[in-house]
Amino acid sequence: MNIKHLLTGIAIFTLAQILAWYQTNGQFISSWMKDHPLLVSTIVGIPTGICYIYGTKFIVSAGPEQALWPSRLIGFSCGIVTFTIITYLHTGENINLKTASCLVLALGIMLIQVLWK
Repeated sequence: MNIKHLLTGIAIFTLAQILAWYQTNGQFISSWMKDHPLLVSTIVGIPTGICYIYGTKFIVSAGPEQALWPSRLIGFSCGIVTFTIITYLHTGENINLKTASCLVLALGIMLIQVLWK
């Protein structure tokens, strides 16, 4: 396993998830974003898509089997964790037992993909 590619891919996926959060949920925290959805989707959507492409590239190249499934599941897990943190910071939504359980499962998925040989 190429750890450098793995960590680079996780970092890029995390950035993509942050951008995607603002693209889709920015309407709830910014009147400008709410009033300009096409502009927001263009300005934020292009770099988000590029991040997803390169995140996938790095994660796939990190593993010896060059498989797509690990990249999808690691990207999903990065998204769950990122969504939880940003949503809490912007809206103050607390983490209930159901959400905490999902976070634990998402982290478990990521650990299985990274550590299981």
